[in-house]
Amino acid sequence: MEATKESLSGSDSAGPSTRRGHLGIPEAVFVSLSSEDGSLPDHDQNNQYVDAFMKQPGNESVDNVLKKLDEQYQKYKFMELNLTQKKKRLKNQIPEIRQTLHILKYMQKKKETTEPLETRFLLADNLYCKASVPPTDKVCLWLGANVMLEYDIDEAQALLEKNHYTATSNLESLEEDLDFLRDQFTTTEVNMARVYNWDVKRRNRDEPGPSNV
Repeated sequence: MEATKESLSGSDSAGPSTRRGHLGIPEAVFVSLSSEDGSLPDHDQNNQYVDAFMKQPGNESVDNVLKKLDEQYQKYKFMELNLTQKKKRLKNQIPEIRQTLHILKYMQKKKETTEPLETRFLLADNLYCKASVPPTDKVCLWLGANVMLEYDIDEAQALLEKNHYTATSNLESLEEDLDFLRDQFTTTEVNMARVYNWDVKRRNRDEPGPSNV
């Protein structure tokens, strides 16, 4: 049953207990407005004033800060691409597992009878062939890498139910990770705008005014 190929061996079906935090996604530092604007940041290491942020080691140059923020933004975009691909694989995989489980449950009912199971199997794209399957208590599941293993129907059903639970849990975790990642997008974009505006105000303040005649 090909529907289980990825579910039995793919990394997307790793147990939920192996996931920590938000898949190692670094939380973006939130740069607050200056206290001169009346906006006070929370007492949090991830929440800083623009002035204090720009005084940190390595932040002496606005161009360097904007470059680092842009690099961080691009890393978030790359993470989003990877998570979106994993999400797509899981969303395709879960219905396949459900379909295979449905077939196994039907075979469970038929294995005690003497009547053969009439079905169709896929030969090629859009090409099916009729088949007559005698009652059996064995099924073969794809493990991936062109490897197939024979299971008792009960064992196969237990394995697929476990994989279905794991894949569903991982999909929920991916949704949370993507939501968290979108928050980091927004925070980084706000930081870039605030650092840029801070530099514009600093330049205007430092520029000498017109001399009095």
